[in-house]
Amino acid sequence: MDAHEAGSAVRHGPGEEPHDAPAADVPPPAPRPETEPGADRVAEPRGGVAALSLRYQITAALALAVVAITVCVHTAMVFLHVAPSNTVTKQHGQAIDDWIYPEFEQNWKLFAPNPLQQNIAVQARASVATADGRIRTTRWYDLSAEDGRAIDGNPLPSHTQQNALRRAWDFFVATHDAENRPVGLRGALSESYLRRTVELRLERADAAGDGGVVERVQVRSRTTNVRPPKWSDEQVSDRPTYRVLPWWRVPEARAEEGAR
Repeated sequence: MDAHEAGSAVRHGPGEEPHDAPAADVPPPAPRPETEPGADRVAEPRGGVAALSLRYQITAALALAVVAITVCVHTAMVFLHVAPSNTVTKQHGQAIDDWIYPEFEQNWKLFAPNPLQQNIAVQARASVATADGRIRTTRWYDLSAEDGRAIDGNPLPSHTQQNALRRAWDFFVATHDAENRPVGLRGALSESYLRRTVELRLERADAAGDGGVVERVQVRSRTTNVRPPKWSDEQVSDRPTYRVLPWWRVPEARAEEGAR
């Protein structure tokens, strides 16, 4: 009897059905410790600044702060360098120049041309031939003030009220020198444009009067400086300056049309 058969005989007695021997004793699996969900996953390694030690994290934070401050200071210096003259640039102009020149020199200006710091009013008067044959000169009509009054309180002012007179004067100044002599081919055109604009405005104001005829018109500008703010030490003159143009003759046909 071999070992297999001997083993089988041992596992059953007389009159009993043979049956399989029980399996060898195997210890039950050890219970798994109670853990939170996801605790069995391997922790991912930290990257970037978080992977550094505390000492190196502090060093990196200081370096970033220095870079940020330098960028802010440089941006402010460049802005003040290209900005129009103001209180800050007047007080710290040397420090700004020392920072900018020569490496960061800028050959352009912010808000060029500079914002207007003057009030310019266009005024006009007329030489009128009255019905009794006399010649009289009217008072100066402040055309800019009339436009201002028409715009003030008007939520939807017309383009003519806002720009017609201003554009006519700007056109004339851009095409004439300080002696009111035309420069370039557009000088004569700008004179005609400004004269016709003034004629219409004087006609609207009834400058000729009953039976009168406007024979000539004259235009001038009145320029006054805008007062600086109270916190500025800038000193500017409050006396107005005038630019007076020569008399312009109104064409006869147009003068007669205005009289009618």
